[in-house]
Amino acid sequence: MSTEWPTMTLRAAGVALIDCVHKTPEAALDGYPYVTIPQMVNGRIDFSTARQISSSDFEAWTKKARPKPWDVVLSRRCNPGETVVVAPGEEFALGQNLVLLRADGSHVFPQFLRWLTRSPEWWSQIQKNLNVGAIFDSLKCGDVPEFELRIPPRAEQNAIAEVLGSLDDKIEQNRRTAQALEGLARATFKAWFVDFEPVKVKAAGAASFPGMPPAAFAALPNRLIDSRVGSVPQGWKVMSLSTVAKFLNGLALQKYPPGGDDTDLPVIKIAELRKGSTEGSALAKANVPDAYVIEDGDLLFSWSGTLEAELWFGGRGALNQHLFKVTSDDYPRWLCLHWVRQHLPEFRLIASSKATTMGHIKRGHLDDAQVVVPDDATLLAANDMIGPLYDLHADLALETRKLEALRDYLLPQMQSGLVRVLPSQPEVKA
Repeated sequence: MSTEWPTMTLRAAGVALIDCVHKTPEAALDGYPYVTIPQMVNGRIDFSTARQISSSDFEAWTKKARPKPWDVVLSRRCNPGETVVVAPGEEFALGQNLVLLRADGSHVFPQFLRWLTRSPEWWSQIQKNLNVGAIFDSLKCGDVPEFELRIPPRAEQNAIAEVLGSLDDKIEQNRRTAQALEGLARATFKAWFVDFEPVKVKAAGAASFPGMPPAAFAALPNRLIDSRVGSVPQGWKVMSLSTVAKFLNGLALQKYPPGGDDTDLPVIKIAELRKGSTEGSALAKANVPDAYVIEDGDLLFSWSGTLEAELWFGGRGALNQHLFKVTSDDYPRWLCLHWVRQHLPEFRLIASSKATTMGHIKRGHLDDAQVVVPDDATLLAANDMIGPLYDLHADLALETRKLEALRDYLLPQMQSGLVRVLPSQPEVKA
């Protein structure tokens, strides 16, 4: 059992710490990803938000710390202790306040290291060695190799890595599929409702548009007319964002202290929206007004701090201030999502110009934001195409949440030996 597993320091177990270069390279238009703390998402690296650096800077920054498959990237500041794995084929340079952990295989199977650094014992060592700062807590490079952890036998490590790795691979596959579905929906929205491509090709004499049902194409206008936002399809309406959707601001939920029972609701703040989860969130009493209770599939928009618009799939919760719950009586949720996202760049510019610690927008900016509303036939055709994409997106998100819950349950159970993944008796060979 796990009580018989030897306790070793990472250094004694053959796990080395490799520090980063303590300066930042210049951004480039093309080259290699430069991974920093924001790219650490759910145990994986999100390259979609990483900036690029030149090939020469990449070589300079990776002389000391060149990531290899199954290395673990560890954050020492901001979110000290958080880790992500380096998957095969990933090439990038390491940002400041990040270090690599690398197992030489003598005691720790390289593919098991990612799970060792997410175990309850790992977090116990993080808390024991955390340096509390005025602004950021941090870890010292010299302390991490001395972390003491129980090391399972090699066969147990292999089995744990295989089981948890399979779950994690399915979670990643779901994430990539959901990302592809959103990309398709975004492209369709932009083509139809921002660039007006079907109307433009019809005006040029085309008889069809790829992906658009013939009946919907036939119902389109064949010309653009001038409006206060530029050229728009004839017969379509220009309206304010605040007219086509309702924006309900959240509550100051400290006025609803938790009752201490299982009916309490997790508080959904900006941080929860960004990570898509209420793990570790504060709680509020369940008697918040029904309008402020969030369910899976609701559209949330953070209007302060980090401005983001996302469909929520983190479970039931209570809406905190600085977040809008966006609804509409007349238009599908996916269309409201893309209308909000279409205006996010200008909203972020407005927020960044505020002389405060947390930039924000006001309701007046929602009034000023203009959208183009299509005719009913075009909207129905678009909903027939894009609606099912978001139905599947929702199914994937809910399945992923269950898989993550199973993975996160199994991890400490396996690490403690309460759940064994090896047969109790050795295999008898014929």
